Amino acid sequence: MALFYIFHSITSSFYAKFSFAKSINDVQQHVPYYRQLFQRLNFSVESIKSLQDLSRLPLTSKTIIRQQTEQLKADDAVGLARFNTGGSSGEPLVFYIGKKRVSHDVAAKWRATRWWGVDIGDPEIVIWGSPIELGAQDKVRLIRDKLLRTQLLPAFEMSEEKVAGFIRQIQQVRPKMLFGYPSALAHIAKQADKNNQKLDDLGIKVAFVTSERLYDYQRDIIEKVFGCPVANGYGGRDAGFIAHQCPQGKMHITAEDILVEIIDKDGRVLPMGESGEIVVTHLATRDFPFIRYRTGDVGVLSDEVCECGRGLPVLKEIQGRTSDFIVAQDGTVLHGLALIYVLRDLEGIEEFKIIQHSKDKTEVQLVTNEHYLPESEKQIRDTFKARLGQTVKIEIHRVANIEKEKSGKFRYVVSHVDIDKQ
Repeated sequence: MALFYIFHSITSSFYAKFSFAKSINDVQQHVPYYRQLFQRLNFSVESIKSLQDLSRLPLTSKTIIRQQTEQLKADDAVGLARFNTGGSSGEPLVFYIGKKRVSHDVAAKWRATRWWGVDIGDPEIVIWGSPIELGAQDKVRLIRDKLLRTQLLPAFEMSEEKVAGFIRQIQQVRPKMLFGYPSALAHIAKQADKNNQKLDDLGIKVAFVTSERLYDYQRDIIEKVFGCPVANGYGGRDAGFIAHQCPQGKMHITAEDILVEIIDKDGRVLPMGESGEIVVTHLATRDFPFIRYRTGDVGVLSDEVCECGRGLPVLKEIQGRTSDFIVAQDGTVLHGLALIYVLRDLEGIEEFKIIQHSKDKTEVQLVTNEHYLPESEKQIRDTFKARLGQTVKIEIHRVANIEKEKSGKFRYVVSHVDIDKQ
């Protein structure tokens, strides 16, 4: 069982088991949805003998949270704050967070930040979100960010003019750290590099990226232009601060609060080293529980011990969302990288997006420049057909720009084919 190996090797295993049992006890007593569910399952905190007992509970999906929102609120919860995801994978998810959860997530974030030699109060520039996200729920955060010397640049509009303004602000602020979507930071770096603008002498120590898959070519351009390492982070508003990369390169799980399982398409827990969907239990969410929550992301756990000596368990790979994978006509599931690098290697392509509408039809959107060769379209079609199937219809559209998701994120691959049914 993966959970056993995660906590077997760290000194916080006793604390994790105790915290798990306490959280389940609180949920059983105070959350109507789980009180009724535990009664039906004959499940109680007294029956918990080890962390493996977590797998006895059913998985929680976004659909369940939407249907049971009110029943998932603890009857003694005070000061719950309403949040929502950006909806990059479909309909936004509305949920609630208590003060304990907020404090734990903030503590986890700043602990990981200190790994890189920066701390609270060091000037920071955040490239994040859309104008939609800068509403009422973020007003308090904006005040806090001002006190903490954090400057927010909205990532939703990334026109050449906007990016030029972002570059000027970065040069003026001379931040110690950057934080944002990898696609946004890479886009800024690419434009600065194209215009021979020097940003590697500003004293930036680290660029933190999260909320999207980090590709190698993004890491390369960010590190080259800003002259600093890139630290990958994994988590979300819903699932919490799950893992962060240390300077030695490993992704460490926030083991005091977060239990991670990897499951197959039938919901069975997979052994260490196998790829599957990431399922998270957040132990600081008793006011609105996230228990065995299906993230929709695909990853791999590892039992290796990092040379950094921190002792926190390792998330070996984060391979992307289930919708970042594509399905060939014969049912073979392929990572989106199988097609992404076909486009990345072609001259004259500025931006692209791959949309798999069905196993028989895939759309490719391209933003091109003067170096683009129209004959490249034959190469795209031939290569895509070789990987997806010879009778797949490949539609190529050259567009002026490619829209981001409502959250401000950018997705290179979107598949509407359900890989769990393959």
